[in-house]
Amino acid sequence: MKNSLIQPLHKAPGLPRLLILGCGDVGMRLLPLLRSRFRVFAVTSRPERCAELRAAGAIPVVADLDDRASLRRLAGLAPWVVHLAPPQASGLLDRRTRNLTAILPERARLVYVSTSGVYGDCGGEKIDETRTPAPSNARARRRLDAETVLRAWGARRTARLAILRVPGIYAADRLPLKRLREGTPALAEPDDVHTNHIHADDLARIVLRALWRLKGGGRLYHASDDSDMKMAAYFDAVADAFGLPRPPRLPREELRHVVTPMLLSFMSESRRMDNTRLKRELGVRLCYPRVADALQMLTDGTPGIS
Repeated sequence: MKNSLIQPLHKAPGLPRLLILGCGDVGMRLLPLLRSRFRVFAVTSRPERCAELRAAGAIPVVADLDDRASLRRLAGLAPWVVHLAPPQASGLLDRRTRNLTAILPERARLVYVSTSGVYGDCGGEKIDETRTPAPSNARARRRLDAETVLRAWGARRTARLAILRVPGIYAADRLPLKRLREGTPALAEPDDVHTNHIHADDLARIVLRALWRLKGGGRLYHASDDSDMKMAAYFDAVADAFGLPRPPRLPREELRHVVTPMLLSFMSESRRMDNTRLKRELGVRLCYPRVADALQMLTDGTPGIS
């Protein structure tokens, strides 16, 4: 850790410099795609993660998005930025993104990973990026606030910005197996909601693609796959793939008494995301176009799914 803190960060010869904020699961999947193209600096607030990040090919930098003073040494460090960090857990404003924009350089290029939750409940309608956001909970309002802050920063600093609105992320190690084994109920068909998905590996590739094709103005993209599923059908598909019992179905009024408020909030928003712009403008070709494709590869033991 100590070495990562005392290196002269601005003396980075050769490859262009890129800064990652929030280098969790998706960030770790992204690093192998970046390290031959960029000199990557990965910010972490946990010193114990430095060895892991260094082994993955990044230069770890200990700083905290909640502590504006700790970000000063990052000022102007990298003209390329991937912002994967979620907002803090409370409030309606994303203070972390505000702190970040204070140290970003002029004419930076930034990709922000937001959430499809900014749309709220769309009643199962198919929506594109022109849909007016209507977040229905504080988590989504913070995300929309981050988008607004970044767009204002981009206009002010002549930056290039892409905002990816991301639905439910899944991978082999990000499937609802625990809730299936516990028999957590799903919604009965009349009350069920349309849901959207993206494989974590595809999301990492989308971030890279967005970096190469950044525009001014904060262009929005739906980082979603081609699946058209209801939530209970998703749970059924995973259960079938792993030989687990399908979850019981309950009407919404009964379900609200047996699941957490957070889970119920996810079960209260229905929308179908159109990913045409993602494919047309960014030229994205999904490795896992549908959840069924990924589950088939996984259960067949086909290499490539992680």
